[in-house]
Amino acid sequence: MTAAIAIAAIGLWAGWGACALWFRLPFNRQANQAAVATWLGLALLAASGFISGRTALTSVFGAASLVLLAWWWLGVRPSNDRDWMPEVAELTYGDITGDVVTLHNVRDFRWRTRDDYDARWTTRHYDLNQLESVDLVLSTWGRPAVAHAMVSFGFGAGSFVVFSVEIRRKRGDVFSEIGGFFRKYELSILASTEEDSLRVRTNVRGEEGYLYRVDMPLDGARALFVSYVRTASRLRQRPRFYNTLTANCTTLIWRLANQIVPGLPMDHRLLLSGYLPEYLDRMDALAGEGDVASRRRVGNYTSRALAAANTADYSRVIREGVPGIPRLDDPPACGEARAVARQHERPDSERE
Repeated sequence: MTAAIAIAAIGLWAGWGACALWFRLPFNRQANQAAVATWLGLALLAASGFISGRTALTSVFGAASLVLLAWWWLGVRPSNDRDWMPEVAELTYGDITGDVVTLHNVRDFRWRTRDDYDARWTTRHYDLNQLESVDLVLSTWGRPAVAHAMVSFGFGAGSFVVFSVEIRRKRGDVFSEIGGFFRKYELSILASTEEDSLRVRTNVRGEEGYLYRVDMPLDGARALFVSYVRTASRLRQRPRFYNTLTANCTTLIWRLANQIVPGLPMDHRLLLSGYLPEYLDRMDALAGEGDVASRRRVGNYTSRALAAANTADYSRVIREGVPGIPRLDDPPACGEARAVARQHERPDSERE
């Protein structure tokens, strides 16, 4: 039994090490393959040495393991200085002065195809006193349980800013969910316009988009917005790796929200992000009426986004009929102050 446990442990450790080498060694494909093959060969020798009692073979693998661990913890470090893909080339960060938040590097690309776009990064200003709404946006691509989660904050008069936890890919990177466990990508929190980050997913990448109005106190909404800004700014100073399990688009939303409402329960739907609406419904945190199935059906804005490809009121169109979101011509709720026109989100380049 002891031998079986030891061999199983060697096998698990060998598998982890092989993935770590494959995804993080900076060499070409052939060199990485050679390193992985050497590592697995040492693991086989260690297993055979344990069975035969030849401890020297096990010791060689042990020494290699120490070298691997030292490299992993001391040599594999996150960085903001790499050859990034253009859509994640800049890092969002913010300055907070009183109730006014200045966001730098808000992405506002104009996408025609995946590879044809006008790149634009702007600086925008947001008055926390004018924050009116929080929306959860999910984007799926064929697997209902898997979705990319974004949070859109509304400041009135059709003004919205989206926060998205993004994998910061380098040029030439191809996304791998397994690689996300092995420090292959850095993490970023990106602020963008809805005409950029929502439209590119439905109109360019062919994904399905869903929007849900979140019912939360305005004080909590403001605190959540500030948490996003501060977390994004910290990543600019102290880079961090993305992790498929512990530091992804959904778990980070939960961690930020948990700072505002401590004690939020953990749930498997925080990992299966396509089922986040069920989680929010359980928490009674969705605005409006209806069960989750009807909310998902009405909240699917894909066809509306495709029809609104070139309209200036994109944000209004994609919200048509979504539970909890009043129509543009509806009167404001009792006690809710809404300005007809706002200037707080105009880019610096458009301000007088």
